[in-house]
Amino acid sequence: MSDSSEPPTADGDDAADESHVVTAFLRYRGEILLLRRSDAVGTYRGQWGGVSGFAEDDPDAQVRAEIREETGLEDDDVSLVRSGRPVRFRDELADGGEREWVVHPYLFDVTVDEPAIERSEEHDALEWVPPTEIVAPGFAAATADRDAFETVPELWTAYERVAPTVRSIAADDEHGAAHLSIRALEVLRDRAGLLVAEREDFGPDPEGEREEIAELARRLLEARPSMAVLRNRVNRVMAEAAATDADAEPDSEGAPAALEAALTGIDRALAADEEAAATAAESIDGTVLTLSRSGTVREALRNGEPSRVFVAESRPAREGVAVAEELAADDTPECPVTVHTDAAAAHVLASEDVDRVVVGADTIRPDGAVVNKTGTRAVAITAAREDIPVTVVAATDKVSTREEVNLESGDRSAVYDGEAAVDVLNPTFDVTPADYVTEFATERGALAPDELEPVVEELRDVEDWGDQ
Repeated sequence: MSDSSEPPTADGDDAADESHVVTAFLRYRGEILLLRRSDAVGTYRGQWGGVSGFAEDDPDAQVRAEIREETGLEDDDVSLVRSGRPVRFRDELADGGEREWVVHPYLFDVTVDEPAIERSEEHDALEWVPPTEIVAPGFAAATADRDAFETVPELWTAYERVAPTVRSIAADDEHGAAHLSIRALEVLRDRAGLLVAEREDFGPDPEGEREEIAELARRLLEARPSMAVLRNRVNRVMAEAAATDADAEPDSEGAPAALEAALTGIDRALAADEEAAATAAESIDGTVLTLSRSGTVREALRNGEPSRVFVAESRPAREGVAVAEELAADDTPECPVTVHTDAAAAHVLASEDVDRVVVGADTIRPDGAVVNKTGTRAVAITAAREDIPVTVVAATDKVSTREEVNLESGDRSAVYDGEAAVDVLNPTFDVTPADYVTEFATERGALAPDELEPVVEELRDVEDWGDQ
């Protein structure tokens, strides 16, 4: 906790012993930033924590000030994910007294690539690590040879207040399927890490640990049933955990096997999404049209060589507008960005010299049909009429093993909130037949729709983990 502003105290006033602080966990590629407190601070020297500081007035404003001061990251470099309920605890002070700490936890995503952290004098070391290193050290390859972190009190409790959950994944209507699949694997990782840590107090219980993690995995699978990538990645982690479990030494059965599989799964998923974007980037030049919000598509556009980008606004949430703003902020004046209404997409394809349509995918059916944000089907059909190739950017984990896909619908009030006796349709996704897809840009290279069968068979092989 930053000591740049010690809280006021008053003799005989119990409330004065209550110190409000903020703690921000900065997340990047599934890991969080931990900072070791230096001799320049007054409390918890040599211990590791998040970005912290005393909250004199408004914690929401103070936490951003602490991020700027302690990391050098500006407000635009981070995005607030959520804040959590305060964590209260009492701790002894060096002078023999006690203080009640009230910790306000926050989780931020770092939105810049390969962030360069500029430490303040309040810290003398930093590490990017999986959060489970707080309670179950030694499982991340990069830190396996390092001693366990000695953290400030209740750091794991603070993290749990803002960590991803089944509920937060089910309620998220802002992020794409690939993003949410990583969050799902983080949920599995965090639970497995906690179970590993609890062995110190309660001893190993491999069978009970397996059952608890399996139940959590099933709840994750039910949270977003239309997202094949979430299902496939959870299934693969559980299948690999079961396979490792079968050959593991007694001390490595149960939670340790699941933790290893989850950590590996997160790394593999992130790499697959990046490689799919790299495949797409190879074919991106000239004028491109896209829609909706796909982190993989944005990465492909950033690494490709488009001369102009058209972005449909993607109602009702209008996430396409945010995409257009992000692309325009990438400081590439030689590539103008134009946002337009969804209804104008067909006109743009017919009247502008568009070289390629590039879209993401929520799910790819076994026959090559693409489930994506509503409007994709109309764009793809129009592109075929205008002889414009359509590239779908997606890791192969987005291929579904099921013919039928549950299409989610959005809030009715986003379309109409009046009092007239009218019905409302707000489909969030539509289905684009494989005939209108030119190629899938994947981590395995560019695949035609009729080349997906081997992928489907591989994914079916990991679905029966519960029977192993």
